[in-house]
Amino acid sequence: MSRPAAAKSRPRPRKKLSLTLLLMALVSLVFLLTTTILLIGSYQSKKKSLIETTLNLNYTNAERMGKTVDSLFRSMRSSLQFSAEQIANLEAVSPDSIDAYLDLTRNSSNYFNSIILVDANGTVLNNSPAELGIVGKQITSPQVKEALRLKNSYLSAPYIAPSTGRMLFFMSEPLYNKDKHYLGQLGGTVYLRDSNILNMIFGNNVIDKSGSYYYIVSAEGHLLYHPDIGRLNENVTGNGVVRNLMAGLSGKMQAVNTQGVSMLAGYSAVPSNGWGIVVVSPAEVIQQQLRVHLSKIVAYTVIPFVVLLFCVFVLAHRLAKPFVVLADLVNKIGKEKVELPELKPHWNREVDLLTTAVVLAWTDIQKQTDQLTHDAMTDLLTGLTNRRSLDISISQWIAARVTFSVVVLDVDKFKFVNDTYGHLAGDEVLRRVAGILTESIRPGDICARYGGEEFVLLLPRTKPEQAFTVAERIRKTLEVTEVPLPMKVTSSQGIAHFPTHGRTREELLGCADEALYTAKHSGRNRTVIYGE
Repeated sequence: MSRPAAAKSRPRPRKKLSLTLLLMALVSLVFLLTTTILLIGSYQSKKKSLIETTLNLNYTNAERMGKTVDSLFRSMRSSLQFSAEQIANLEAVSPDSIDAYLDLTRNSSNYFNSIILVDANGTVLNNSPAELGIVGKQITSPQVKEALRLKNSYLSAPYIAPSTGRMLFFMSEPLYNKDKHYLGQLGGTVYLRDSNILNMIFGNNVIDKSGSYYYIVSAEGHLLYHPDIGRLNENVTGNGVVRNLMAGLSGKMQAVNTQGVSMLAGYSAVPSNGWGIVVVSPAEVIQQQLRVHLSKIVAYTVIPFVVLLFCVFVLAHRLAKPFVVLADLVNKIGKEKVELPELKPHWNREVDLLTTAVVLAWTDIQKQTDQLTHDAMTDLLTGLTNRRSLDISISQWIAARVTFSVVVLDVDKFKFVNDTYGHLAGDEVLRRVAGILTESIRPGDICARYGGEEFVLLLPRTKPEQAFTVAERIRKTLEVTEVPLPMKVTSSQGIAHFPTHGRTREELLGCADEALYTAKHSGRNRTVIYGE
């Protein structure tokens, strides 16, 4: 009766997953991850491309329109300058002739809605069109007064005319006769919403089917042209694009407008008048294009990927068979040659067997590697870092520009100790010195046996004076340390500092050795800093 009970108490072996099933699951996971990554990558790449393309296109259009406005204003300025020069040089010409000339200037170019000629006191001498009827009247407009005060070329900021309630700007040129005597100003007015060449070009501003449009702002940040006429003269300085334009900058950026809508904007500042041209497209248009793009990708790739996945499943089943055989073989070889360490069971049978064999080989190789590394970098007698490891550390610290001090310590009269008391006694002295050095340094300091009775300390971020204190403490400790000899053991020490005394390993150790020799020649049992 006890045997069945014992049999029932045994834990049932855990069922492990086959490699075939794992490969199929892995391929499924790879398929899903790959598809996801492709969609995300395509989405991000396409989004970046669309945004960059839209920004570049908007900037190109804004720059082109800005050049148009700039050329137009320069032409308007040139027209006024030419007319002002012609009128200033005319002598004894009737007012009717000047009126006819002004009419010709205004009608031939369609630059200005009206042109006036005022004398230096602000009295209107001539006007075009004649319907203005202001000849002989004193102009009180602040813009005209400012032009008369400056006696130079003048362009006003766009403003609302008190009499008409319409937005306009005033441009004028001074008149000087041959004797350079100031005669007055020839000025033209341009109503932004009236019939003129500026309104013909920019007045028919509408939003296209993609939602893109342009607008023009003044140097003060007010809307001059916009698809929404009701927003004209609105202050939009809260828009980051407009602030850049007010600073005289041109460029492209994604920004949120004063209505809270994210827009892709290209903008260009107009040098001749300080205005700014902005061409914008709503960011939502990009999202719509991206959704269409992703839908096409999914439609084009789902069926081919499903077929490919089925083929991979079949191939994975075939590939798994030899891999299982190889796993069994590796397990047998591992058991025959070495004793297996105690390992926790793996949830997968094949991986469990292969892991055992690989861990065995790795453990053995790691032990050998660790031992070889330790032997190559350690002094066997003292257990300290050896010369090779020390040289590597110095080179690394120099390359990393770490400031440090080097203390070279040499046991005084060590040859006498070896010759008189034997090499075993000398070895014991070296071990005692190594022990004192190890106990005297900080974490991060390096202590090495450099050869024979010579030791080297590397003290990072330590000034020579601080290193001198450490070296003196070691020297005094060694002097009072008991050794199995009927004599005291002392040491001489030289100190050098990087980069003060040397910038290479050879220079630094050479300076430290020179300081050590100075200590030796000065009577031994002392510490010397190089150059002092």
